[in-house]
Amino acid sequence: TREYHEAMSVIQNPASSPMLEGPAQPASPQLPDTQLPLLLIDDSLSIRKFVGRMLESAGYIVETATDGEEGCRKALVQQYQLIITDLEMPKLNGFEVCQKLKADPATRKIMVLMVTALNESGDIERAVKAGTDDFVSKPVNKVELLKRVENMLRVKDVTDENERLRQYITQMER
Repeated sequence: TREYHEAMSVIQNPASSPMLEGPAQPASPQLPDTQLPLLLIDDSLSIRKFVGRMLESAGYIVETATDGEEGCRKALVQQYQLIITDLEMPKLNGFEVCQKLKADPATRKIMVLMVTALNESGDIERAVKAGTDDFVSKPVNKVELLKRVENMLRVKDVTDENERLRQYITQMER
């Protein structure tokens, strides 16, 4: 059918399709994902400054939270491209932050990068079970951190586009 062929052309070349400019986005005003900030959650001021400067020097907008509870509260009221969280923090640790974010429909699609000084396999398994999308070890290496963030955001973009296309195809089949 015509709808099928239109949908297939969108899948093959989504960037050039005017059909996807329409109401695939929620009605509430949103910034494009590339303009959304990153959230950095760490109880250490020096780490927040150090990692925050690394990310800002690469062109990212960075907001911070001083502990897991504050980070979770911020994630419920502000959209973020990615959340970078320390593991060992007061109030809610990184495992708990990740579990909380991934359990809530409002925040479950936000990618989480866990930063940890722990390198034992049990900790890595626990982080994966908590729902982290990736992790990086302390001390943080600038090149590694920026590459992981870049790669995670690429995966997020592809996932978001895939979801948009799925919704479009479903809409066209009606």
